[in-house]
Amino acid sequence: MAVKWTGGHSSPVLCLNASKEGLLASGAEGGDLTAWGEDGTPLGHTRFQGADDVTSVLFSPSCPTKLYASHGETISVLDVRSLKDSLDHFHVNEEEINCLSLNQTENLLASADDSGAIKILDLENKKVIRSLKRHSNICSSVAFRPQRPQSLVSCGLDMQVMLWSLQKARPLWITNLQEDETEEMEGPQSPGQLLNPALAHSLSVASCGNIFSCGAEDGKVRIFRVMGVKCEQELGFKGHTLGVSQVCFLPESYLLLTGGNDGRIMLWDANSEVEKKQKSPTKRTHRKKPKRGTCTKQGGNTNASVTDEEEHGNILPKLNIEHGEKVNWLLGTKIKGHQNILVADQTSCISVYPLNEF
Repeated sequence: MAVKWTGGHSSPVLCLNASKEGLLASGAEGGDLTAWGEDGTPLGHTRFQGADDVTSVLFSPSCPTKLYASHGETISVLDVRSLKDSLDHFHVNEEEINCLSLNQTENLLASADDSGAIKILDLENKKVIRSLKRHSNICSSVAFRPQRPQSLVSCGLDMQVMLWSLQKARPLWITNLQEDETEEMEGPQSPGQLLNPALAHSLSVASCGNIFSCGAEDGKVRIFRVMGVKCEQELGFKGHTLGVSQVCFLPESYLLLTGGNDGRIMLWDANSEVEKKQKSPTKRTHRKKPKRGTCTKQGGNTNASVTDEEEHGNILPKLNIEHGEKVNWLLGTKIKGHQNILVADQTSCISVYPLNEF
């Protein structure tokens, strides 16, 4: 059963992030931003002027009280101890921002928006140094690669995944997920699944910086390896019966959390699957705004039956949680020394599932 954190929001929670010191932040519809303690107690709250949805929140790793939040076309910099007063704000995107990412040296902040553009903001000089425009539709997710502060990946509702170097204005590598469907994938395809286009919703890069995952509307989870100036798909499998709204590597591991519009949360061991794939002779192969909901007392079922092997080919999830609500955001983080999954969904609550066995 999930523990529910309540009292921080009155509308659906859209995004989550955690600091190294155990503070958590959540953004919601209507401009709401809340800070939480490790025990699930709300510590602070603010509502941004204009009431634009808070779509992404991000703590500074080097300054755990500093928080970046995107709302509408604006990025606000706040002190989590006093959320009412912004330290700074930037208006560099022309349309609603969907995702923020800091590079490892914390001098650059990437913001992806509805126009398909990615703005690269130099935080020291407070100016845009790059405007990356190649997505032809909403850019839903962007992520700097750990240990490579000049390199990032992005994906969008144009069904494209891109690898960028900030030394160039054009992407180093592009793949179209829909076109790649002709290649061999793990697991059988159900007739209904073929109708869903591979709109890419979410990206997550593993701590090594070379492996990243992408979740898409066709229900598939794809895992790529960066090889110099190009990427190669290591693995592709149907992880969910509906769109995959979130993918999230756990810190310092290849354990991958996925969440979907089917209300399921799953944990996969990407490392063992990629290794098996490499040894095999076979060929390699806009988040919609949620409807308003209320917080239910019933938690997800962590004793869910592991999905039939036929559904995922030979790939089985390590954990399958029947959460019951469409997943808006997933976060794997330690709370009081124990690994947990935090989930934002269509309700105004945050659900917390323990991951003690991992």
